[in-house]
Amino acid sequence: MVPRTLESKVSGAARTSRDSSKAAAAMGGRPCSGGCGQPAGRLECPKCQILGVSGSFFCSQPCFAKNYPKHHRKMHGTTPKSSYTFPEGTKDGFDGKYRYTGKLRSVMPLEEVPKRTVPDHIPKPDYATEANGVSFGEQVAFINERQGRTCTPEEIVKMRKVCKLGREVLDIAASHIRPGITTLELDRIVHEECVKRDAYPSPLGYHKFPRSVCTSINEVICHGIPDARPLENGDIINLDVSLFHDGYHSDLNATYPVGDAVSKENLDLIACSRKCLDEAIRICGPGVPFQELGRVIEEVASERGFTSNKTFVGHGINTLFHPPGPNVPHYAGNKAPGVMRVGHTFTIEPMICGGREKDVHWPDNWTAATVDGKPSAQFEETLLITPTGVEVMTAAPGWSLPSNTVADGGHSVSSNKNKNRKKKKKAAQKTDAVSPGGQPELGGDDGSAEAQEA
Repeated sequence: MVPRTLESKVSGAARTSRDSSKAAAAMGGRPCSGGCGQPAGRLECPKCQILGVSGSFFCSQPCFAKNYPKHHRKMHGTTPKSSYTFPEGTKDGFDGKYRYTGKLRSVMPLEEVPKRTVPDHIPKPDYATEANGVSFGEQVAFINERQGRTCTPEEIVKMRKVCKLGREVLDIAASHIRPGITTLELDRIVHEECVKRDAYPSPLGYHKFPRSVCTSINEVICHGIPDARPLENGDIINLDVSLFHDGYHSDLNATYPVGDAVSKENLDLIACSRKCLDEAIRICGPGVPFQELGRVIEEVASERGFTSNKTFVGHGINTLFHPPGPNVPHYAGNKAPGVMRVGHTFTIEPMICGGREKDVHWPDNWTAATVDGKPSAQFEETLLITPTGVEVMTAAPGWSLPSNTVADGGHSVSSNKNKNRKKKKKAAQKTDAVSPGGQPELGGDDGSAEAQEA
């Protein structure tokens, strides 16, 4: 309740403002868009000029500066006008009350989709039976495993097995991507393929996540919840698949174009996100600080005009889905502690954005989208540090780390600028200097990749 004396002052001020506005209009002028009641001058909001919004004039620069935040919220809405028609039997997941940052919408069936079930004979992670989906094991590990766990040879065998199964499931699900299929259908495919392999889909029930896979489309950075929206020709989609088998987790993802109408900008974004991951993998090995990975990733992204999200990180993975360490930020200047040790298993998963790197969450508390509605792409692999370098445990069959070359010149480039400068200096000292050759492709016969220490 407002005190009566204050109420009188407020109403009186409002009357004064309205009277001043009427007076400005009566004099043939226009009232200031700042709401101060004074006649507007020739000072027009530059943002409104760009957006084609007419009539936004202010009486003075101080008034414009003072009232700009309110004016911006009112006149410069970031939500694009969407002509999206919800398919029959669906609705906006947030009942039209959420201000989306891009054109994507949460498309939910009118009838709630029940949580998928996993047969009793398949072992489940500890959080699967908890109402709130919290892992007790992760809470205990937070005390003891800040710097990450080093796996034993027996554990590594199990990690290789679950990573191989994860790759199989991702590739099968990806083969079904096409315009018209819904992400709920992709979720069904992932779930059933996990069950066929006596594996539990790790996302299901984790901190109450309702589905068996994360599907992140266009401007969604990560953790998109599968729904009833049919994929459209020109979309890009990230499938994030995680499995739990024989007591161990694997985690990997990839971004795919949908149909044949994907823009060059989005194809470049997809290629850049994979390049960021590959260059980060290239420097992995015993003794390498985890914080170095972010430097390499941001360097690659910025050179191509993109940004790297700073909110979400790669993580350790073993018997726990997300143990407390190590953390793997994907941006330069991060303060991640620790160095890679033989037996460490962890993920690198850079989320590269076409515009600003900042994120906002949809009201489902999971879906993270870019603040400006521009697209994002991501790739992820589960890695093992070996005595000689790194093994990509979730690598596709036959995959090997690409040669470190640039497409337009074909010359070898190093993600480490200091090394590159040294190479150029040595080359300049030779009369018949040539560009140094690219690094050889590296890979194991089993489809994993191993990079050697420099």
